[in-house]
Amino acid sequence: MRKILLSVLFLCMVMVRAGYAQEDSTVIELNNLTITENRMQTPFSESARSIYVVSREQLQQIPVQSLNEALSYIPGVDMRQRGPAGVQSDVSIRGGTFEQTLILINGIKMSDPQTGHHLMNLPLDIDNIERIEVLKGPGARIYGQNAFAGAINIVTRVPSEPMAIFSGYGGDFETFGGNISVALPGKTYGQYIAVSRDQSEGYRTNSDYEITNAFYQSYLQLKEGKINFLGGYTQRAFGAAGFYVPDSEEYEEVNTTFFSADYELKKERWTLQPRLYWRRNHDDYIYIRSNPAVFNNLHTTHVGGAEVHATYKSDLGLSGIGVEYRYENINSTNLGAHDRSLLGLFAEHRFYLFDRLDITPGIYLNWYSDYGVNLFPGLDASFDITDEWKAFANIGRSFRVPTYTDLYYVGPNNIGNDQLEPEDAVSYEGGIKYFRRNFWGQLSYFKRDASNLIDWIKYAEDDPWEPLNFTNVNVQGVEAGLNYDFSSSKSAWIKQLSLNYTYLDAELKEREGVLSRYALDNLNHQLIFGITHKIVGKLNHSLRLRYLDRASLPDYSLLDSRIFYKTDYYHVFAEATNFTDTEYSEAGYVPMPGRWFRAGVTVKLSLKK
Repeated sequence: MRKILLSVLFLCMVMVRAGYAQEDSTVIELNNLTITENRMQTPFSESARSIYVVSREQLQQIPVQSLNEALSYIPGVDMRQRGPAGVQSDVSIRGGTFEQTLILINGIKMSDPQTGHHLMNLPLDIDNIERIEVLKGPGARIYGQNAFAGAINIVTRVPSEPMAIFSGYGGDFETFGGNISVALPGKTYGQYIAVSRDQSEGYRTNSDYEITNAFYQSYLQLKEGKINFLGGYTQRAFGAAGFYVPDSEEYEEVNTTFFSADYELKKERWTLQPRLYWRRNHDDYIYIRSNPAVFNNLHTTHVGGAEVHATYKSDLGLSGIGVEYRYENINSTNLGAHDRSLLGLFAEHRFYLFDRLDITPGIYLNWYSDYGVNLFPGLDASFDITDEWKAFANIGRSFRVPTYTDLYYVGPNNIGNDQLEPEDAVSYEGGIKYFRRNFWGQLSYFKRDASNLIDWIKYAEDDPWEPLNFTNVNVQGVEAGLNYDFSSSKSAWIKQLSLNYTYLDAELKEREGVLSRYALDNLNHQLIFGITHKIVGKLNHSLRLRYLDRASLPDYSLLDSRIFYKTDYYHVFAEATNFTDTEYSEAGYVPMPGRWFRAGVTVKLSLKK
């Protein structure tokens, strides 16, 4: 691994030097990017947290066809996929379990009370996304429950020009997909609708899939304020061989629907944003695909919520307050019928001392119908050493409530535990950042002390998996990254260059000698190198190299590549994932695909009158 790291680092230094020689005035200004939190809006360069942002331009360069695949290139994020094209994935941040990451769309929580396996059932195509914001570390003070190890906020978009977009691709294993979208923006009213379809016969027995997405977004600009509406539907049907049980004939169909509406008002020193949202998920699980009568689970969850967020800017700084109500319900042939409610209050204040010290204390207070009252404080602080160098630190408490699967599941290989308590953790981080227009780097140390951690365990191979609260699990690590972006520059040969490394050490304090299903399945080492460069004219090449060393599995390296030709009105690509045909697994008992070729085209038609 040391040879790989040194070689990639040397290549980065040479290419950055070459890229700077062609610097022009059209570079991306990273320090002007604003991170979208539910209350406060923080410039990327001023944040006292570890935040990683993937822009729309970068999403169009990497060799992926789904959001799930795109997240696998983000440092500190561990995507444990059970197949290609985002069929089903477990996402974790900094060694957390798949239940400990909160997914949001434009600040709207997408968590599912049945199981975190449905967390990534999102009706989004790559074309629908403006950027991805990944917050690493405790997020309870900002977002509330389940932002235990971090949060991923997907910011969607309505294109600025009226247009129709058609895209399609095909590849190995009878894989093909397509997307049709129409954007009708306006000064007072705008809307965007997109429909996509992906399917494949699969790369092994019982790995076929069909994914259909529909997405709608609109806005209405009023005399005072703005109304936003968001809605989507996704249907996924897939062979799930080995997803949960070795050598199985499992099959699953999942349908997810969500809607949200909010109102944005900015007046003098105040901003106000009330919001309503609803999410429904239906899961049909079949243990033996050819004989559904043997074991078939049907689960339907409903989640509804209301939030109000406000900020006030004064001579003392920026204050943020918020209140939320959330209702969760499940009706299941296996888990039974249950419901629970949550009421939460947010408060935070950002202020400066000596023009260089930026401090944001905050607190989240909630009442859970099943678990009573809890308090979750947090503190972020940063110090401007120079205009380009910043030191930062943060501390916070976070929590995660058990899912209904944790509590009540009964099956041939798994059994729930209705005595589980919520997970709790205190996390710390400190580090240093460097910003210079299109270049930024970061080095940080982080630690998470978790108590009552929930993990599925067993004491012997023949025992069923059962969730228990562990007394203490400590995770610590180091992240280092260099990122260079000239994506919008027409003359630069290097468009994008990055090198990121994450080291994790997880220590299970008690209950040693048990078999752990999730808690100690973290990555020990993660190295991600990426480069996008111009070949000639508008023809570009993107290369991604990943080295992953997981605690419980053999280490492996993956090489992905895309060649693409892009203009204002069409985009043609050819790509290969796992170019070296590496054998590896990320989750469950599922061998991931070998070398996979795909090619496609996107055409944009202007609808201007």
